[in-house]
Amino acid sequence: MSSRPRVALLTPEAGYRENWQPHAARMIALLGDHGIDVAPHGWSAVTVDDLDGINLMLPLFAWGYPRAADRWYAQLDAWQAAQLPVANPVTVMRWNTDKRYLMNLSAQEIATIPTILASALDDAALTAARDQFGSDRLIIKPPISAGADLTYLIEPDRAVPHAAHGRTMMIQPFVDSITTTGEWSLFLFDGVVSHAIVKTPATGDFRVQEQFGGRETAVADVPTAITDLAQSAVRAVPGGAPLYARVDMVLDGNGAPMIIELELIEPALFLHMAP
Repeated sequence: MSSRPRVALLTPEAGYRENWQPHAARMIALLGDHGIDVAPHGWSAVTVDDLDGINLMLPLFAWGYPRAADRWYAQLDAWQAAQLPVANPVTVMRWNTDKRYLMNLSAQEIATIPTILASALDDAALTAARDQFGSDRLIIKPPISAGADLTYLIEPDRAVPHAAHGRTMMIQPFVDSITTTGEWSLFLFDGVVSHAIVKTPATGDFRVQEQFGGRETAVADVPTAITDLAQSAVRAVPGGAPLYARVDMVLDGNGAPMIIELELIEPALFLHMAP
């Protein structure tokens, strides 16, 4: 039997549309170069028995779980009950699955984008949010989501989109800097900053994801305020700084950073931009 460490790399469900295979192949090759055997397993189909004898579960490609949250939570429960070795821990992944963690961070005086939770989104909730934020332009998104799924920019005097009406949604002010200075992403391993990028949307869009025309640029010199906020955020995670983290930030009207996402489950790590 091989003495090489064995890693189970969690991958999307069968039929998942986005092209994840080339990214996973690069990760498998990279770990193989470091003496680690990697076996891919679809996150929703893998059983505890399938994972017998592994040294670590790595959920970096468990893409699509927000579209199947019930199955995702059931798997988290099973992995935790079996005390499987997961990076990041199941308790951290469960906490990070629902974006209401932003409110938890805010309660710890970590600078986050202002957020209101609407249990059943309607036009009255948008009006109240515009008044509270002092902003006519709003972003709405589900608490459990990824890749800008069901994320909308609501312009002044626009009603709730049909697909979001009556749903539990988060409401945030639109931050103008997303289209000028862009969105900062810092990558931390064991609480230490490794590298940073800035993501900018395509002209006329607000979404920075690649599938919507977003672009990424590596940044060598990161302002101290941005680094400090990222490190404070990962220290505030239950249990302390996780093995890996991506901290997404934008700048407010005064140029101060605030967190819009803390990605601890399946973030793209942009290792090709890491020195």
